[in-house]
Amino acid sequence: MYGLTGMINAAARGRPTAPSTLFGGRSRTWAESRARVARLAAGLRTLGAGPGDRVAILALNSDRYTEFLSAVWWAGAVVVPMNIRWTAAESAFSLRDSGTRVLFVDRAFAGLAAEAAVACPALEHLVWCDDGDPPQGLLSYEDLVSAHQPAPDAQAGGEDLAGLYYTGGTTGFPKGVQVPHRALWYNNLLCAKLLEVEPDHVVLHAAPMFHMADSCLGGAGSIMGAAHAYVPRFDPEAVMAAIEAQSVTHTVMVPTMIAMLLQHPAFATERLGTLRVVGYGGSSISRGVLAEALTKLPHVRFVQVYGQTEMAPVVTSLSAADHVLDGPRAGRLAAAGRVVPGCDVRIVDEAGADVGPGEVGEIVARGPGMMQGYWNLPELTAATIRDGWVHTGDGGYRDADGFIFIVDRLKDMIVTGGENVFSAEVESAISTHPAVAQVAVIGIPSDQWGEAVHAIVVPRTGLAPSVAEVMAHCEPAAGQLQAPPQRDHPHEASAPVRRRQDPQTRPARPLLGRA
Repeated sequence: MYGLTGMINAAARGRPTAPSTLFGGRSRTWAESRARVARLAAGLRTLGAGPGDRVAILALNSDRYTEFLSAVWWAGAVVVPMNIRWTAAESAFSLRDSGTRVLFVDRAFAGLAAEAAVACPALEHLVWCDDGDPPQGLLSYEDLVSAHQPAPDAQAGGEDLAGLYYTGGTTGFPKGVQVPHRALWYNNLLCAKLLEVEPDHVVLHAAPMFHMADSCLGGAGSIMGAAHAYVPRFDPEAVMAAIEAQSVTHTVMVPTMIAMLLQHPAFATERLGTLRVVGYGGSSISRGVLAEALTKLPHVRFVQVYGQTEMAPVVTSLSAADHVLDGPRAGRLAAAGRVVPGCDVRIVDEAGADVGPGEVGEIVARGPGMMQGYWNLPELTAATIRDGWVHTGDGGYRDADGFIFIVDRLKDMIVTGGENVFSAEVESAISTHPAVAQVAVIGIPSDQWGEAVHAIVVPRTGLAPSVAEVMAHCEPAAGQLQAPPQRDHPHEASAPVRRRQDPQTRPARPLLGRA
């Protein structure tokens, strides 16, 4: 029965004097971190947080965030990482729904936490996890550490609940994904391999630490005994400065962050000279952003991971070897990669039957990373986990070589004039225009077509591409889209499984809606 505290125990025994966390002028070793974690866990137990109890955190990235996670698991309790972009109402909902008794909060969110706490009668304690004296009514993180002797490790593991990770839903409020130790342990080992993390590396928390994208990197770093570095929140200049100051080797970002970094006025390839691997995921990435990244950072290996919180999170990965712009592998740049070891994936139609290569259906997955279900939502759990498979809600297809291509969220597919249009493909085509910095494609109502394809374009600084220029650019770009191996069946809007057409054989259709 593998528990997540095994990571810090192994690192403290095997690399006691090696750096574990680097932040704000503080540097701690793995031995020091384990001692602090055991003391903080003892403090949590005096607050009534024991096995199965929920302990939440609403804070920016820091070394204390990493300690918090291990301390909660050391106490046998359950972490509830809260989205820093939530409103007070959403925060209050997650606290009430999870039954959280203790909330850790920093300076950035103290006001929001106080507002949310009013609506949460079960919330007993707020802990200040920032520098300086805590505001009135809040307990001190550092006092909890210094005032207690180390607690014994509760040694939770296996199917014991490790975290409630709240993710967005269709109801307007988040839903809690129950993730056991087993799922995170598996993903930590997996991500260490996929992201090529070694003990002497330095991983940078640039994505928000509540997010599963960052969990991939953080878990990989901890299980390998690597050092953790941090920026409180994503800022391109802060990221570049941290990479320079801490000799960072690895980081994980969502595609928007990569684009912002590359297009920042102060960007310089040499500032990222120590960087070896960048993992990315969380949303689709355009070919334009990838091409710019591979050109500006030729010494960096890029690795894509696709998945979702319900799989904790990795399902497929596109290796660094497949991140090439030319040659026989260039077409794979549009893929989400191959299924990762230990995971199994099928592409199914609405009846749950497997579809053939090149046919679009729903991606379903199973493996050691599977969630236990949604907290307090048995009907949604039953609808999502069917016959042992997690239904992702993502549409995709598999090519003859086993690569998975994501086309869109099934509910976001645009049906225009009876033809299915996948927003990710249009976004990728537009993104290669040299004047386009970022783009999002949505469907909007149309009297003529039912839905029209509408693009929202953010131009690069100093440039102003016209609608006509963007549309003209997309005609040849469309011909370069990765096509499935079978192309002889046209789309049928009423069919539960839809085959992607060769773009050159599609009927004429207005590509973009005008702003």
